[in-house]
Amino acid sequence: MNQTNIRLPSVDRLLRRAGSLVAEHGRAFVTACIRAELAASREGARGGLPAPDEAGLLAAVATRAARLARPSLRAVFNLTGTVLHTNLGRAPLADEALALMAEAARAPCALEYDLDSGRRGDRDDLIVPLLREVMGGDAPPDCAATVVNNNAAAVLLVLNSLALGRQVIVSRGELIEIGGAFRIPDVMRRAQARLVEVGTTNRTHASDYAEAIGPKTALLMKVHTSNYTITGFTHSVGEAEAAAIAHARGLPLLVDLGSGTLADLSVYGLPREPMPQRALAAGADLVTFSGDKLLGGPQAGIVVGRRALIERIKKNPLKRALRAGKTTLAALEATLRLYRDPDSLARRLPALRLLARRTGDIQAAAERLAPALRAAVLDFATVDGEACQSQIGSGALPDGRIASAALVLRPRKRSGRALQRLESALRRLPTPVIGHVRDDALWLDLRCLEEKDEARFAGQLAGLRDLLREEGAP
Repeated sequence: MNQTNIRLPSVDRLLRRAGSLVAEHGRAFVTACIRAELAASREGARGGLPAPDEAGLLAAVATRAARLARPSLRAVFNLTGTVLHTNLGRAPLADEALALMAEAARAPCALEYDLDSGRRGDRDDLIVPLLREVMGGDAPPDCAATVVNNNAAAVLLVLNSLALGRQVIVSRGELIEIGGAFRIPDVMRRAQARLVEVGTTNRTHASDYAEAIGPKTALLMKVHTSNYTITGFTHSVGEAEAAAIAHARGLPLLVDLGSGTLADLSVYGLPREPMPQRALAAGADLVTFSGDKLLGGPQAGIVVGRRALIERIKKNPLKRALRAGKTTLAALEATLRLYRDPDSLARRLPALRLLARRTGDIQAAAERLAPALRAAVLDFATVDGEACQSQIGSGALPDGRIASAALVLRPRKRSGRALQRLESALRRLPTPVIGHVRDDALWLDLRCLEEKDEARFAGQLAGLRDLLREEGAP
């Protein structure tokens, strides 16, 4: 047969046989998939490939439709060893948060409507009482709050509201850069505040702050260096001392915690992280922190502090541009409610549950899963269970490591290309598996793979051998 003149079924004929696909995806979408497969078959024929039969074409159309219909924002297995991984969505939400988000999304809700008075309400009122309750006696009596899209937005909004065209004093040792090359000085410029650096990278004293204050100073700012540490010959000014300096000159102190947590992590055997209520108790007038990191909620930036300052911030037109939507506020409200019961928090809040997992439980998971993974990669790599160290991630506790356990895959043919093929095959599984490469091996840290997900993880490994062959793995 002349491969350039092959006879293929018509689009209409294939459509008539693809009734289930049409019912699932729609006629227009399936038609486009059929046309694409027919075009691919003709192109293959010109290259000397045999023409597919009708059943083969329909199977290819179904595969194409499934691939194109698959959401881009896909769930993955986070086996990187970083629990709050920025690129993988940070904190997983609690069931309570997911339920309230769905309820808010599917129907009208009282977002800015006061059900008691029947008048317009304030969306921040959905979470302010809960924040006060959770922070307890450490929060000032006039404590208020506002919620925006993320913590960078919170810092931007505060600076633009309180220091527009004026000076903000910050220690040089706290001019951090967060993920994506966003830097505190850059945020200040966008907020149209003027940065005044004091001290040196490793040492800043109270006198440095005091001597820098002038008639154009709007506020003092302290930034928690959450994503790096400086050790050795160092000195920094604490929040209480910085607050005293600011208040003596009639100025507010802003503390940016970045991550921040409302629970004492040491109770769960984890390293301590700064808490906004403690910063307020130390004298800070405003504190900014994230909702989607250690707090364990949705992406959000939270500003808490003195009511008069919060009211000024909320009058800024930028507040409307940066405000949080109803699903975010619903998830944040549900997350904060979990903090009412500290005894059940580590069980019900996924981020804390993952961070507080016992090492022995993770080692047991490695022993259960090793045989299935070993069978899937037998010809391509060895699989060993080994101890490792997880990290919190998202700029929290850069030196803090948590004992964990991993399944370590070492290609039988030692090469960087072999590791890349192994990584790629794992990413192509129905639920992609993301690990990390270290010491010429692929490490799958199992801290974030809970027992309830083990069957789903192991069940898809049967297809890994075919994917490795497609990748050309040795």
